[in-house]
Amino acid sequence: MKLAVISCIHGNYEALNAVLSDIDAQRADQIYCLGDLVGYGPDPNAVVELVRSLDIPTCQGCWDEDIVEGLNACECSYPSQLAEKRGHLAHEWTNRAIHPEVREYLASLPMTLRQDNLCFVHGSPNSQHEYLLPTMDGFAALERVLAAEADVLFCGHTHIPYVRDLENGTLSVKVQQPGQGETHREFTAPLKRIVNAGSVGEPRHGRPNATYVLYDTDSTQTTLREVPYDYEKTCAAIIEQGLPPIFAWRLARGMEFAERAEDAGHVCER
Repeated sequence: MKLAVISCIHGNYEALNAVLSDIDAQRADQIYCLGDLVGYGPDPNAVVELVRSLDIPTCQGCWDEDIVEGLNACECSYPSQLAEKRGHLAHEWTNRAIHPEVREYLASLPMTLRQDNLCFVHGSPNSQHEYLLPTMDGFAALERVLAAEADVLFCGHTHIPYVRDLENGTLSVKVQQPGQGETHREFTAPLKRIVNAGSVGEPRHGRPNATYVLYDTDSTQTTLREVPYDYEKTCAAIIEQGLPPIFAWRLARGMEFAERAEDAGHVCER
């Protein structure tokens, strides 16, 4: 079976349409979505309506959660107060724009989806807000996959696609019990894999092309796909809707932009 895995659409209807057309051309049997349907982009309602109309199994992303629950991400994750202010503006705009039925749908989304030995999450099995970066410590990365009780863990959130194989993972466990001394156990985990689908609607891999993943469940072949689309149309809509223009600038360049500052002025809201 050929699976298509998409993530981080962020209200970018043009990108979603292009990716769905490419998925159809690739003859995928099933589509999974890893969340963040809304946020930053100008068409959150249209994106959600299209995903719902196609009955695509979807995880709840961090933006989806924040629109339902209110801002929940730790503000310490922002690199500066200017970046934080833009994030709040985007949240407020999206919160006003979405329809009641869209909010209800976002609230109904699960954190995790499964198919056989595959697990689908937005950030990590622990939280929609945790980043599984390709540079993450190998033991910590393996721990996340084992926690998901899967062989392949699909995630998004970073907006940068990658495939990481975790081979020859050896775990050592020591347990100290009163009156019984210390017991030591060691085992080797079989091959595990983390697959990041990147982002359909706000790529940050250095190009404006939308990204997604194809996965063959029979051969385990994993293919990272890039799809060009009319990003200038989305950029124009971002500006027309009154969203921060920097969102259009970074979308056109396929990169994240945020001022870096040693700023102690943040207050953690968790």
